Amino acid sequence: MSSPRDSKQSIGSVAANETEAMARHSDSPRLNPFIGLRGCDVVDTVRQVGAQVVRQPTLLLEQKAALLRELMAALSGNGAAEPQKGDKRFVDPTWQSNPFYRAAMQSYLSWCNALNGFVERSVLDDRSKERAQFLLQLMTDALAPTNTLLGNPAALRKIIESGGTSLVSGLKNAMTDLLRNQGMPSQVDMSAFEVGKNLGTSPGAVVFRNEVLELIQYTPATGEVYGRPQLIVPPQINKFYVFDLSKGKSIVDYLLGNEFQVFMVSWRNPTIEHRDWDMDTYVAALIEAVHAVREITGSEDVNLHGACSGAMTMSALMGHLEARGERLVNAATLMVAVLDSTADSQIGLFATPESIAAAKQNSILKGVLGGDEMGRVFAWMRPNDLVWNYWVNNYLLGNAPPVFDILYWNNDTTRLPGKFHAQLLDIFTGNLFARPRALNVLGTPIDLSAVNCDMYVVGGITDHITPWKGVYNTARAFGGKIRFVLSSSGHIQSLINPPGNPKAKFFLNPELPAQPEAWLAGAVTESDSWWDNWKQWLAERSGERRAAPASVGSTRHPALADAPGTYVTGA
Repeated sequence: MSSPRDSKQSIGSVAANETEAMARHSDSPRLNPFIGLRGCDVVDTVRQVGAQVVRQPTLLLEQKAALLRELMAALSGNGAAEPQKGDKRFVDPTWQSNPFYRAAMQSYLSWCNALNGFVERSVLDDRSKERAQFLLQLMTDALAPTNTLLGNPAALRKIIESGGTSLVSGLKNAMTDLLRNQGMPSQVDMSAFEVGKNLGTSPGAVVFRNEVLELIQYTPATGEVYGRPQLIVPPQINKFYVFDLSKGKSIVDYLLGNEFQVFMVSWRNPTIEHRDWDMDTYVAALIEAVHAVREITGSEDVNLHGACSGAMTMSALMGHLEARGERLVNAATLMVAVLDSTADSQIGLFATPESIAAAKQNSILKGVLGGDEMGRVFAWMRPNDLVWNYWVNNYLLGNAPPVFDILYWNNDTTRLPGKFHAQLLDIFTGNLFARPRALNVLGTPIDLSAVNCDMYVVGGITDHITPWKGVYNTARAFGGKIRFVLSSSGHIQSLINPPGNPKAKFFLNPELPAQPEAWLAGAVTESDSWWDNWKQWLAERSGERRAAPASVGSTRHPALADAPGTYVTGA
Protein backbone atom coordinates (compact mmCIF):
# COMPACT_ATOMS: atom_id res chain seq x y z
CA MET A 1 0.00 0.00 0.00
CA SER A 2 1.37 3.39 -0.95
CA SER A 3 1.89 6.17 1.56
CA PRO A 4 0.10 9.54 1.18
CA ARG A 5 3.26 11.01 -0.30
CA ASP A 6 3.55 8.14 -2.77
CA SER A 7 0.04 8.89 -4.04
CA LYS A 8 1.26 12.38 -4.99
CA GLN A 9 3.58 11.25 -7.71
CA SER A 10 7.18 12.49 -7.58
CA ILE A 11 8.53 14.23 -10.67
CA GLY A 12 11.57 12.00 -10.49
CA SER A 13 9.57 8.93 -11.55
CA VAL A 14 7.12 8.19 -14.35
CA ALA A 15 6.02 11.81 -14.82
CA ALA A 16 9.55 13.08 -15.45
CA ASN A 17 9.61 12.68 -19.21
CA GLU A 18 6.17 14.23 -19.68
CA THR A 19 6.98 17.18 -17.43
CA GLU A 20 10.35 17.86 -19.01
CA ALA A 21 8.79 17.73 -22.46
CA MET A 22 6.22 20.32 -21.42
CA ALA A 23 8.91 22.49 -19.85
CA ARG A 24 10.99 22.56 -23.04
CA HIS A 25 8.20 24.39 -24.83
CA SER A 26 8.67 27.46 -22.69
CA ASP A 27 12.38 27.99 -22.05
CA SER A 28 12.27 31.47 -23.58
CA PRO A 29 9.89 33.39 -25.82
CA ARG A 30 11.26 34.14 -29.26
CA LEU A 31 9.46 37.44 -29.69
CA ASN A 32 8.91 40.23 -27.23
CA PRO A 33 5.51 41.90 -27.76
CA PHE A 34 6.95 45.17 -26.44
CA ILE A 35 9.59 45.14 -29.20
CA GLY A 36 8.11 43.27 -32.14
CA LEU A 37 9.95 42.05 -35.22
CA ARG A 38 11.59 44.45 -37.66
CA GLY A 39 11.95 43.70 -41.35
CA CYS A 40 15.67 44.45 -41.25
CA ASP A 41 16.15 41.80 -38.55
CA VAL A 42 14.38 39.25 -40.74
CA VAL A 43 16.57 40.19 -43.70
CA ASP A 44 19.72 39.93 -41.59
CA THR A 45 18.78 36.44 -40.38
CA VAL A 46 17.99 35.30 -43.92
CA ARG A 47 21.35 36.69 -45.04
CA GLN A 48 23.13 34.68 -42.34
CA VAL A 49 21.42 31.46 -43.43
CA GLY A 50 22.24 32.24 -47.08
CA ALA A 51 25.88 32.68 -46.15
CA GLN A 52 25.88 29.20 -44.64
CA VAL A 53 24.58 27.77 -47.91
CA VAL A 54 27.64 29.23 -49.66
CA ARG A 55 30.13 28.32 -46.96
CA GLN A 56 28.91 24.77 -46.33
CA PRO A 57 28.02 23.26 -49.72
CA THR A 58 28.76 19.73 -48.47
CA LEU A 59 26.22 20.08 -45.69
CA LEU A 60 23.69 21.42 -48.18
CA LEU A 61 24.23 18.42 -50.47
CA GLU A 62 23.88 16.01 -47.55
CA GLN A 63 20.58 17.58 -46.50
CA LYS A 64 19.33 17.57 -50.09
CA ALA A 65 20.21 13.90 -50.47
CA ALA A 66 18.48 13.00 -47.20
CA LEU A 67 15.41 14.97 -48.25
CA LEU A 68 15.33 13.26 -51.64
CA ARG A 69 15.43 9.83 -49.98
CA GLU A 70 12.57 10.75 -47.67
CA LEU A 71 10.52 12.19 -50.53
CA MET A 72 10.98 8.99 -52.55
CA ALA A 73 9.95 6.91 -49.56
CA ALA A 74 6.86 9.08 -49.02
CA LEU A 75 5.82 8.78 -52.67
CA SER A 76 6.31 5.02 -52.60
CA GLY A 77 4.17 4.68 -49.49
CA ASN A 78 7.08 3.79 -47.21
CA GLY A 79 7.65 7.20 -45.62
CA ALA A 80 8.32 7.40 -41.90
CA ALA A 81 7.80 11.11 -41.20
CA GLU A 82 4.99 11.70 -38.73
CA PRO A 83 3.59 14.86 -37.09
CA GLN A 84 4.89 15.75 -33.66
CA LYS A 85 2.69 14.95 -30.71
CA GLY A 86 0.17 17.74 -30.29
CA ASP A 87 0.24 18.86 -33.95
CA LYS A 88 -3.48 19.19 -34.67
CA ARG A 89 -3.13 20.07 -38.35
CA PHE A 90 -3.09 16.46 -39.51
CA VAL A 91 -5.66 14.85 -37.22
CA ASP A 92 -8.18 14.27 -40.01
CA PRO A 93 -8.19 10.49 -40.79
CA THR A 94 -7.74 11.25 -44.49
CA TRP A 95 -4.08 12.12 -43.85
CA GLN A 96 -3.51 8.47 -42.95
CA SER A 97 -6.06 6.62 -45.06
CA ASN A 98 -5.59 8.39 -48.40
CA PRO A 99 -2.22 7.56 -50.07
CA PHE A 100 -2.06 10.92 -51.86
CA TYR A 101 -2.64 12.96 -48.70
CA ARG A 102 -0.33 10.75 -46.65
CA ALA A 103 2.47 11.26 -49.18
CA ALA A 104 1.80 15.04 -49.20
CA MET A 105 1.94 15.20 -45.39
CA GLN A 106 5.16 13.19 -45.20
CA SER A 107 6.77 15.23 -47.99
CA TYR A 108 5.92 18.46 -46.19
CA LEU A 109 7.23 17.20 -42.85
CA SER A 110 10.40 15.90 -44.50
CA TRP A 111 10.99 19.31 -46.08
CA CYS A 112 10.54 21.01 -42.70
CA ASN A 113 12.95 18.56 -41.10
CA ALA A 114 15.54 19.12 -43.82
CA LEU A 115 15.47 22.90 -43.41
CA ASN A 116 15.75 22.67 -39.64
CA GLY A 117 18.46 20.04 -39.94
CA PHE A 118 20.56 22.33 -42.14
CA VAL A 119 20.32 25.19 -39.65
CA GLU A 120 21.00 22.90 -36.68
CA ARG A 121 24.14 21.44 -38.29
CA SER A 122 25.43 24.81 -39.52
CA VAL A 123 28.21 26.73 -37.80
CA LEU A 124 25.91 29.58 -36.77
CA ASP A 125 26.11 30.53 -33.10
CA ASP A 126 23.30 29.26 -30.88
CA ARG A 127 21.35 32.53 -30.82
CA SER A 128 21.53 32.91 -34.61
CA LYS A 129 20.36 29.31 -34.99
CA GLU A 130 17.34 30.00 -32.80
CA ARG A 131 16.48 33.10 -34.82
CA ALA A 132 16.79 31.19 -38.07
CA GLN A 133 14.71 28.29 -36.78
CA PHE A 134 11.99 30.67 -35.63
CA LEU A 135 11.78 32.33 -39.05
CA LEU A 136 11.86 28.95 -40.76
CA GLN A 137 8.98 27.85 -38.56
CA LEU A 138 6.99 30.95 -39.50
CA MET A 139 7.60 30.16 -43.17
CA THR A 140 6.94 26.43 -43.04
CA ASP A 141 3.84 26.89 -40.88
CA ALA A 142 2.47 29.37 -43.41
CA LEU A 143 3.15 26.96 -46.29
CA ALA A 144 1.54 23.94 -44.64
CA PRO A 145 -0.81 22.11 -47.05
CA THR A 146 -3.57 22.34 -44.44
CA ASN A 147 -3.74 26.11 -45.04
CA THR A 148 -4.99 25.57 -48.60
CA LEU A 149 -8.31 24.31 -49.92
CA LEU A 150 -6.84 21.44 -51.95
CA GLY A 151 -4.53 20.50 -49.11
CA ASN A 152 -7.24 20.39 -46.46
CA PRO A 153 -9.53 17.36 -46.80
CA ALA A 154 -11.91 18.64 -44.11
CA ALA A 155 -12.42 21.89 -46.04
CA LEU A 156 -13.08 20.01 -49.29
CA ARG A 157 -15.66 17.80 -47.59
CA LYS A 158 -17.33 20.87 -46.09
CA ILE A 159 -17.67 22.48 -49.54
CA ILE A 160 -19.37 19.36 -50.91
CA GLU A 161 -21.60 18.85 -47.87
CA SER A 162 -22.70 22.50 -47.79
CA GLY A 163 -23.24 22.78 -51.52
CA GLY A 164 -20.56 25.48 -51.72
CA THR A 165 -22.01 27.73 -49.01
CA SER A 166 -18.96 27.18 -46.77
CA LEU A 167 -16.79 28.64 -49.52
CA VAL A 168 -19.02 31.72 -49.77
CA SER A 169 -19.03 32.11 -45.98
CA GLY A 170 -15.26 31.82 -45.90
CA LEU A 171 -14.87 34.57 -48.47
CA LYS A 172 -17.23 36.81 -46.48
CA ASN A 173 -15.22 36.16 -43.31
CA ALA A 174 -11.99 36.98 -45.13
CA MET A 175 -13.36 40.27 -46.48
CA THR A 176 -14.66 41.22 -43.03
CA ASP A 177 -11.26 40.58 -41.45
CA LEU A 178 -9.52 42.49 -44.24
CA LEU A 179 -11.67 45.54 -43.55
CA ARG A 180 -12.05 45.34 -39.77
CA ASN A 181 -9.20 43.25 -38.37
CA GLN A 182 -6.19 44.44 -40.38
CA GLY A 183 -6.15 41.22 -42.38
CA MET A 184 -5.69 38.92 -39.38
CA PRO A 185 -8.20 36.06 -38.99
CA SER A 186 -10.60 36.81 -36.13
CA GLN A 187 -10.04 34.67 -33.06
CA VAL A 188 -13.46 35.26 -31.53
CA ASP A 189 -16.96 36.51 -32.25
CA MET A 190 -16.69 39.93 -30.58
CA SER A 191 -20.46 40.46 -30.77
CA ALA A 192 -21.14 37.57 -28.40
CA PHE A 193 -19.94 39.29 -25.24
CA GLU A 194 -20.39 42.52 -23.31
CA VAL A 195 -18.51 43.48 -20.18
CA GLY A 196 -20.98 43.86 -17.34
CA LYS A 197 -23.57 41.68 -19.06
CA ASN A 198 -21.95 38.26 -19.51
CA LEU A 199 -18.36 39.09 -18.50
CA GLY A 200 -17.19 40.80 -15.32
CA THR A 201 -20.58 40.43 -13.65
CA SER A 202 -19.71 40.01 -9.96
CA PRO A 203 -21.78 42.56 -7.99
CA GLY A 204 -19.98 45.49 -6.43
CA ALA A 205 -19.21 49.17 -6.94
CA VAL A 206 -16.45 51.61 -7.73
CA VAL A 207 -15.57 53.12 -4.34
CA PHE A 208 -12.56 55.22 -5.36
CA ARG A 209 -11.38 56.81 -8.58
CA ASN A 210 -8.35 58.83 -9.62
CA GLU A 211 -6.98 59.70 -13.04
CA VAL A 212 -5.20 56.37 -13.42
CA LEU A 213 -7.49 53.75 -11.88
CA GLU A 214 -10.87 52.86 -10.48
CA LEU A 215 -11.09 50.80 -7.30
CA ILE A 216 -13.90 48.23 -7.24
CA GLN A 217 -15.17 46.70 -4.01
CA TYR A 218 -17.15 43.50 -4.51
CA THR A 219 -20.26 42.72 -2.49
CA PRO A 220 -19.54 40.00 0.11
CA ALA A 221 -21.17 36.66 -0.66
CA THR A 222 -21.03 35.23 2.86
CA GLY A 223 -22.27 36.30 6.30
CA GLU A 224 -18.74 36.48 7.65
CA VAL A 225 -15.52 37.63 6.02
CA TYR A 226 -11.84 37.64 6.90
CA GLY A 227 -10.80 40.97 8.35
CA ARG A 228 -7.80 41.60 6.10
CA PRO A 229 -8.86 42.61 2.54
CA GLN A 230 -7.52 41.28 -0.76
CA LEU A 231 -6.52 43.80 -3.45
CA ILE A 232 -6.00 42.45 -6.98
CA VAL A 233 -3.70 44.34 -9.35
CA PRO A 234 -4.26 43.36 -13.01
CA PRO A 235 -1.77 43.92 -15.84
CA GLN A 236 -1.85 47.30 -17.58
CA ILE A 237 -1.67 45.61 -20.96
CA ASN A 238 -5.05 43.94 -20.48
CA LYS A 239 -8.35 44.70 -18.78
CA PHE A 240 -9.02 43.57 -15.24
CA TYR A 241 -11.96 41.25 -15.84
CA VAL A 242 -9.73 38.28 -16.60
CA PHE A 243 -10.01 37.89 -12.81
CA ASP A 244 -13.82 38.04 -13.04
CA LEU A 245 -14.33 36.38 -16.39
CA SER A 246 -17.57 34.43 -16.10
CA LYS A 247 -19.38 32.04 -13.79
CA GLY A 248 -17.12 29.15 -12.93
CA LYS A 249 -14.00 30.96 -14.17
CA SER A 250 -13.96 33.94 -11.82
CA ILE A 251 -11.21 34.31 -9.23
CA VAL A 252 -13.31 37.08 -7.71
CA ASP A 253 -16.31 34.77 -7.24
CA TYR A 254 -14.07 32.05 -5.86
CA LEU A 255 -12.57 34.38 -3.23
CA LEU A 256 -15.95 35.87 -2.31
CA GLY A 257 -17.42 32.41 -1.84
CA ASN A 258 -14.59 31.55 0.52
CA GLU A 259 -15.20 34.50 2.86
CA PHE A 260 -12.61 36.94 1.56
CA GLN A 261 -13.11 40.69 1.13
CA VAL A 262 -12.16 41.46 -2.46
CA PHE A 263 -11.11 44.73 -4.10
CA MET A 264 -9.98 45.16 -7.70
CA VAL A 265 -7.95 47.77 -9.55
CA SER A 266 -9.31 48.72 -12.98
CA TRP A 267 -6.67 50.66 -14.91
CA ARG A 268 -7.68 53.45 -17.23
CA ASN A 269 -6.99 52.81 -20.91
CA PRO A 270 -4.47 55.58 -21.67
CA THR A 271 -4.61 57.85 -24.70
CA ILE A 272 -2.06 60.20 -26.22
CA GLU A 273 -2.69 62.76 -23.48
CA HIS A 274 -1.35 60.23 -20.97
CA ARG A 275 1.86 59.60 -22.88
CA ASP A 276 4.02 60.66 -19.90
CA TRP A 277 2.60 58.14 -17.42
CA ASP A 278 5.36 55.91 -16.07
CA MET A 279 5.99 53.43 -13.24
CA ASP A 280 5.87 56.27 -10.71
CA THR A 281 2.43 57.24 -12.00
CA TYR A 282 1.03 53.75 -11.60
CA VAL A 283 2.62 53.11 -8.20
CA ALA A 284 1.41 56.46 -6.83
CA ALA A 285 -2.13 55.67 -7.99
CA LEU A 286 -1.89 52.22 -6.43
CA ILE A 287 -0.82 53.68 -3.09
CA GLU A 288 -3.97 55.82 -3.10
CA ALA A 289 -6.03 52.70 -3.76
CA VAL A 290 -4.36 50.83 -0.88
CA HIS A 291 -5.18 53.65 1.52
CA ALA A 292 -8.79 53.67 0.30
CA VAL A 293 -9.07 49.92 0.95
CA ARG A 294 -7.62 50.38 4.45
CA GLU A 295 -10.05 53.19 5.25
CA ILE A 296 -13.09 51.25 4.01
CA THR A 297 -12.23 48.02 5.83
CA GLY A 298 -10.51 49.41 8.92
CA SER A 299 -7.56 47.08 8.28
CA GLU A 300 -4.02 48.31 8.91
CA ASP A 301 -2.70 46.47 5.85
CA VAL A 302 -3.80 44.46 2.81
CA ASN A 303 -2.95 41.32 0.90
CA LEU A 304 -1.89 42.13 -2.66
CA HIS A 305 -2.30 39.88 -5.69
CA GLY A 306 -1.14 40.60 -9.22
CA ALA A 307 -0.40 39.00 -12.57
CA CYS A 308 2.07 39.71 -15.37
CA SER A 309 2.84 43.45 -15.63
CA GLY A 310 0.42 44.11 -12.75
CA ALA A 311 2.64 41.98 -10.53
CA MET A 312 5.60 44.05 -11.72
CA THR A 313 3.86 47.27 -10.63
CA MET A 314 2.86 45.61 -7.37
CA SER A 315 6.49 44.59 -6.75
CA ALA A 316 7.66 48.15 -7.43
CA LEU A 317 5.12 49.31 -4.85
CA MET A 318 6.29 46.80 -2.25
CA GLY A 319 9.93 47.73 -2.84
CA HIS A 320 9.06 51.40 -2.44
CA LEU A 321 7.10 50.79 0.78
CA GLU A 322 9.93 48.69 2.20
CA ALA A 323 12.44 51.45 1.45
CA ARG A 324 10.21 53.90 3.32
CA GLY A 325 9.55 51.53 6.21
CA GLU A 326 5.80 51.51 5.61
CA ARG A 327 4.04 48.22 6.46
CA LEU A 328 0.96 48.36 4.27
CA VAL A 329 1.27 44.90 2.67
CA ASN A 330 0.89 41.76 4.77
CA ALA A 331 1.23 39.07 2.07
CA ALA A 332 1.37 38.98 -1.70
CA THR A 333 0.66 36.69 -4.66
CA LEU A 334 2.54 36.96 -7.95
CA MET A 335 0.95 35.08 -10.85
CA VAL A 336 2.76 34.29 -14.14
CA ALA A 337 5.14 37.23 -13.67
CA VAL A 338 8.83 37.51 -14.57
CA LEU A 339 10.97 40.17 -12.93
CA ASP A 340 14.35 38.52 -13.58
CA SER A 341 15.34 38.50 -17.25
CA THR A 342 18.81 37.01 -16.85
CA ALA A 343 17.97 34.03 -19.05
CA ASP A 344 16.37 36.00 -21.90
CA SER A 345 13.05 35.10 -20.37
CA GLN A 346 11.52 38.44 -21.29
CA ILE A 347 13.75 39.89 -23.98
CA GLY A 348 13.32 37.54 -26.92
CA LEU A 349 15.63 36.49 -29.73
CA PHE A 350 15.28 39.59 -31.89
CA ALA A 351 15.97 42.15 -29.17
CA THR A 352 19.03 44.16 -30.12
CA PRO A 353 20.06 47.64 -28.99
CA GLU A 354 18.82 48.90 -32.36
CA SER A 355 15.43 47.15 -32.20
CA ILE A 356 14.87 48.25 -28.61
CA ALA A 357 15.75 51.86 -29.45
CA ALA A 358 13.40 51.74 -32.45
CA ALA A 359 10.54 50.33 -30.35
CA LYS A 360 10.99 53.05 -27.72
CA GLN A 361 11.14 55.80 -30.32
CA ASN A 362 8.03 54.48 -32.06
CA SER A 363 5.85 54.49 -28.93
CA ILE A 364 7.19 57.84 -27.72
CA LEU A 365 6.43 59.43 -31.09
CA LYS A 366 2.93 57.92 -31.16
CA GLY A 367 2.32 58.63 -27.48
CA VAL A 368 1.05 55.10 -26.82
CA LEU A 369 1.78 51.52 -27.81
CA GLY A 370 -1.43 50.10 -29.23
CA GLY A 371 -2.85 46.92 -27.78
CA ASP A 372 -3.60 45.63 -31.27
CA GLU A 373 0.11 45.92 -32.13
CA MET A 374 1.06 43.81 -29.12
CA GLY A 375 -1.75 41.39 -29.90
CA ARG A 376 -0.37 40.67 -33.37
CA VAL A 377 3.07 39.91 -31.93
CA PHE A 378 1.52 37.59 -29.33
CA ALA A 379 -0.29 35.78 -32.15
CA TRP A 380 2.88 35.23 -34.19
CA MET A 381 4.62 33.75 -31.17
CA ARG A 382 2.35 30.70 -31.67
CA PRO A 383 1.16 30.98 -35.28
CA ASN A 384 -0.36 27.52 -35.66
CA ASP A 385 -2.57 28.01 -32.59
CA LEU A 386 -3.29 31.73 -32.89
CA VAL A 387 -3.24 32.45 -36.64
CA TRP A 388 -3.50 29.45 -38.97
CA ASN A 389 -5.99 27.62 -36.79
CA TYR A 390 -8.44 30.50 -37.29
CA TRP A 391 -7.48 30.85 -40.96
CA VAL A 392 -8.65 27.29 -41.51
CA ASN A 393 -11.76 27.63 -39.34
CA ASN A 394 -12.95 31.00 -40.65
CA TYR A 395 -11.90 30.91 -44.30
CA LEU A 396 -11.45 27.31 -45.48
CA LEU A 397 -14.26 25.78 -43.43
CA GLY A 398 -16.42 28.92 -43.57
CA ASN A 399 -17.26 28.74 -39.88
CA ALA A 400 -18.01 31.75 -37.75
CA PRO A 401 -15.23 32.74 -35.33
CA PRO A 402 -15.58 30.84 -32.04
CA VAL A 403 -17.50 32.15 -29.03
CA PHE A 404 -14.98 32.01 -26.19
CA ASP A 405 -14.79 34.37 -23.22
CA ILE A 406 -11.00 34.20 -22.74
CA LEU A 407 -10.42 35.01 -26.40
CA TYR A 408 -12.80 37.95 -26.17
CA TRP A 409 -10.87 39.32 -23.19
CA ASN A 410 -7.60 38.74 -25.03
CA ASN A 411 -8.86 40.75 -28.01
CA ASP A 412 -10.33 43.54 -25.85
CA THR A 413 -6.99 45.31 -25.97
CA THR A 414 -5.57 48.27 -24.09
CA ARG A 415 -2.75 50.72 -24.75
CA LEU A 416 0.47 51.47 -22.91
CA PRO A 417 1.72 55.04 -22.37
CA GLY A 418 4.84 55.72 -24.43
CA LYS A 419 6.99 56.61 -21.43
CA PHE A 420 5.89 53.53 -19.47
CA HIS A 421 6.56 51.31 -22.46
CA ALA A 422 10.08 52.75 -22.79
CA GLN A 423 10.64 52.26 -19.08
CA LEU A 424 9.54 48.60 -19.26
CA LEU A 425 12.08 48.02 -22.02
CA ASP A 426 14.80 49.58 -19.84
CA ILE A 427 13.71 47.32 -16.96
CA PHE A 428 13.88 44.22 -19.16
CA THR A 429 17.19 45.01 -20.86
CA GLY A 430 18.88 46.24 -17.69
CA ASN A 431 17.31 43.54 -15.51
CA LEU A 432 16.65 46.34 -13.05
CA PHE A 433 14.34 44.47 -10.66
CA ALA A 434 16.96 41.76 -10.12
CA ARG A 435 19.70 44.28 -9.35
CA PRO A 436 19.39 45.80 -5.87
CA ARG A 437 18.87 49.59 -5.91
CA ALA A 438 19.12 49.75 -9.73
CA LEU A 439 15.49 50.86 -10.13
CA ASN A 440 14.12 54.00 -8.50
CA VAL A 441 10.41 54.34 -7.78
CA LEU A 442 9.02 57.62 -6.46
CA GLY A 443 12.51 58.65 -5.46
CA THR A 444 13.40 55.48 -3.57
CA PRO A 445 15.83 52.75 -4.76
CA ILE A 446 14.21 49.30 -4.93
CA ASP A 447 15.70 46.15 -3.42
CA LEU A 448 13.33 43.19 -3.71
CA SER A 449 15.47 41.07 -1.41
CA ALA A 450 14.50 43.45 1.39
CA VAL A 451 10.79 42.78 0.83
CA ASN A 452 10.17 40.15 3.50
CA CYS A 453 6.42 39.53 3.52
CA ASP A 454 5.08 36.03 2.80
CA MET A 455 4.62 35.43 -0.91
CA TYR A 456 2.80 32.91 -3.10
CA VAL A 457 4.29 32.72 -6.61
CA VAL A 458 2.63 30.86 -9.49
CA GLY A 459 4.21 29.83 -12.80
CA GLY A 460 2.95 27.83 -15.78
CA ILE A 461 5.08 25.01 -17.12
CA THR A 462 4.01 25.58 -20.76
CA ASP A 463 3.85 29.38 -20.48
CA HIS A 464 5.46 30.91 -23.60
CA ILE A 465 5.02 34.52 -22.42
CA THR A 466 6.42 34.41 -18.87
CA PRO A 467 8.43 31.15 -18.85
CA TRP A 468 8.30 29.30 -15.57
CA LYS A 469 12.06 29.35 -14.95
CA GLY A 470 11.97 33.13 -15.08
CA VAL A 471 9.02 33.11 -12.68
CA TYR A 472 11.01 30.83 -10.39
CA ASN A 473 13.97 33.23 -10.42
CA THR A 474 11.49 35.99 -9.57
CA ALA A 475 10.33 34.04 -6.51
CA ARG A 476 13.90 33.73 -5.27
CA ALA A 477 14.47 37.48 -5.66
CA PHE A 478 12.31 38.32 -2.63
CA GLY A 479 13.40 38.09 0.98
CA GLY A 480 10.31 36.70 2.69
CA LYS A 481 8.92 33.19 3.09
CA ILE A 482 8.06 32.07 -0.44
CA ARG A 483 5.81 29.30 -1.71
CA PHE A 484 6.45 28.58 -5.39
CA VAL A 485 3.74 26.65 -7.25
CA LEU A 486 4.04 25.40 -10.83
CA SER A 487 0.83 24.82 -12.76
CA SER A 488 0.75 22.27 -15.59
CA SER A 489 -0.78 24.86 -17.97
CA GLY A 490 0.19 27.87 -20.06
CA HIS A 491 -0.03 31.60 -19.39
CA ILE A 492 -3.77 32.26 -19.16
CA GLN A 493 -4.72 28.65 -18.40
CA SER A 494 -2.53 28.76 -15.29
CA LEU A 495 -4.32 31.87 -14.11
CA ILE A 496 -7.89 30.84 -14.95
CA ASN A 497 -7.68 27.43 -13.32
CA PRO A 498 -10.86 26.74 -11.31
CA PRO A 499 -11.07 23.55 -9.22
CA GLY A 500 -12.72 20.49 -10.71
CA ASN A 501 -10.70 20.04 -13.89
CA PRO A 502 -9.62 16.37 -13.92
CA LYS A 503 -6.70 17.19 -16.24
CA ALA A 504 -5.30 19.96 -14.04
CA LYS A 505 -2.33 19.45 -11.75
CA PHE A 506 0.39 21.49 -10.12
CA PHE A 507 3.78 20.89 -8.58
CA LEU A 508 4.96 21.79 -5.07
CA ASN A 509 8.37 21.82 -3.42
CA PRO A 510 8.91 23.75 -0.15
CA GLU A 511 12.60 24.19 -0.93
CA LEU A 512 13.92 26.90 -3.28
CA PRO A 513 17.28 25.67 -4.62
CA ALA A 514 19.32 27.92 -6.87
CA GLN A 515 18.41 26.08 -10.06
CA PRO A 516 14.79 25.69 -11.21
CA GLU A 517 15.58 22.25 -12.61
CA ALA A 518 16.58 21.11 -9.13
CA TRP A 519 13.31 22.47 -7.74
CA LEU A 520 11.34 20.54 -10.38
CA ALA A 521 13.28 17.33 -9.74
CA GLY A 522 12.27 17.42 -6.08
CA ALA A 523 8.69 18.56 -6.60
CA VAL A 524 5.57 16.57 -5.82
CA THR A 525 2.56 16.44 -8.13
CA GLU A 526 -0.80 17.56 -6.76
CA SER A 527 -4.01 16.90 -8.67
CA ASP A 528 -6.57 19.59 -9.57
CA SER A 529 -6.11 23.36 -9.45
CA TRP A 530 -3.68 25.36 -7.33
CA TRP A 531 -6.60 27.63 -6.30
CA ASP A 532 -7.56 25.49 -3.29
CA ASN A 533 -3.96 25.40 -2.10
CA TRP A 534 -3.81 29.19 -2.47
CA LYS A 535 -7.10 29.59 -0.59
CA GLN A 536 -5.70 27.75 2.43
CA TRP A 537 -2.47 29.76 2.31
CA LEU A 538 -4.45 32.99 2.03
CA ALA A 539 -6.85 32.17 4.87
CA GLU A 540 -3.90 31.78 7.24
CA ARG A 541 -2.82 35.33 6.36
CA SER A 542 -6.17 37.15 6.26
CA GLY A 543 -6.93 37.68 9.95
CA GLU A 544 -9.96 36.71 11.99
CA ARG A 545 -13.46 36.33 10.61
CA ARG A 546 -16.01 39.02 11.36
CA ALA A 547 -19.47 40.00 10.22
CA ALA A 548 -19.55 41.00 6.57
CA PRO A 549 -20.24 44.71 5.89
CA ALA A 550 -23.85 45.49 5.04
CA SER A 551 -22.82 47.57 2.03
CA VAL A 552 -19.72 48.46 0.04
CA GLY A 553 -17.75 51.66 0.48
CA SER A 554 -17.76 54.06 3.41
CA THR A 555 -18.78 57.61 4.23
CA ARG A 556 -15.47 58.86 2.93
CA HIS A 557 -15.49 56.53 -0.07
CA PRO A 558 -19.11 56.07 -1.20
CA ALA A 559 -20.15 54.01 -4.20
CA LEU A 560 -19.52 56.00 -7.40
CA ALA A 561 -20.73 53.51 -10.01
CA ASP A 562 -21.78 49.88 -10.21
CA ALA A 563 -19.14 47.28 -11.05
CA PRO A 564 -17.46 46.79 -13.48
CA GLY A 565 -17.10 50.58 -13.50
CA THR A 566 -16.46 53.08 -16.27
CA TYR A 567 -12.72 52.77 -17.04
CA VAL A 568 -13.03 49.18 -18.28
CA THR A 569 -15.43 50.19 -21.05
CA GLY A 570 -13.66 53.44 -21.94
CA ALA A 571 -12.32 53.79 -25.46
